[in-house]
Amino acid sequence: MAGEEPYPRKILQYMEGFLVSKTLFSACELGVFEHLHESPHPLSVSDLAAALGCSEDGTERLLNACVSLELLTANTDPHGTVVYSNTEMSRVFLTKSSPTSLYRSIEYSSRTIYLCWHYLSDAVREGKNQYEKAFGVNSKDLFEALYRSDEEMVKFMHLMNSIWNICGRDVVTAFDLSPFKCICDLGGCSGALAKQCVSAYPESTVTIFDLPKVVRTSQRHFVSPQDERISFCEGDFFKDELPQADLYILARILHDWTDQRSVELLAKIYHSCRPGGGVLLVEALLYEDNSGPLTAQLYSLNMLVQTEGRERKASDYSRLLNAAGFTQVHIHNTGKIYDAILALK
Repeated sequence: MAGEEPYPRKILQYMEGFLVSKTLFSACELGVFEHLHESPHPLSVSDLAAALGCSEDGTERLLNACVSLELLTANTDPHGTVVYSNTEMSRVFLTKSSPTSLYRSIEYSSRTIYLCWHYLSDAVREGKNQYEKAFGVNSKDLFEALYRSDEEMVKFMHLMNSIWNICGRDVVTAFDLSPFKCICDLGGCSGALAKQCVSAYPESTVTIFDLPKVVRTSQRHFVSPQDERISFCEGDFFKDELPQADLYILARILHDWTDQRSVELLAKIYHSCRPGGGVLLVEALLYEDNSGPLTAQLYSLNMLVQTEGRERKASDYSRLLNAAGFTQVHIHNTGKIYDAILALK
């Protein structure tokens, strides 16, 4: 029709979405935000190019794109030179030293998740993850593929650490967990969620249950001896006996697995659970009519390319919990990325 744009603006935005992602990824990888953070004053293109070991032309294009993305600000100094500095958002979330840094999460997205998504069409056709095509590793054992090297395992643990540093408080306080004095975080990874738990509930202790190599790495890099109310137990939650606890936490665990394996794990928790105890699920919940939220839908596609699982609706998790023996199921939509479900025995 006359007067309409020849191409719908939204379609163009969707087409160009990967350009935005790679701009952010590259700026982080090259150290743009880190150098600006460490500098006592804003830097020019030539200063940054020299510091980063990059061409001035390429650096200028990248910096200006970051300005348009509101990741950097550009101003003219008294000598007429354009100089760049971080925005508050970049300082808080994109510098390595910030306690709420997403730098490691972005690094993992760029070097691992992005490569799997190259094969999204194949994943949709085949209905299975794409580790073999992306990295040449067999994915029959999911976490052997996910932790295919010590370096890759540490990168994944940094990803989870950054997520719970930002989102953990919301989910552990979605319900009052103070009655549960002995908590077990199954697949607790870096311990970031355990730290949020003991901070929110000073009378509680948390045991992190995870694979031996994950436990060793967590003790080496993430959880210090000063975290006195956090302890560790090594094992595979599908194969080994679970520690006794008042409350078990499964944070972003069930979305990795099929319904069958999820019920298997939940039933194991039910039988290990003390009377009056329960399990806290932390997941990105889909709307009941499957209309969104978009983030959870995209995460579900990510589960397709990376795992055996999927994102689910609250009713799906209720069904799985009921099948495992839990009858008292409480849903809390936080209004943020991750929601909480508390099921009691």
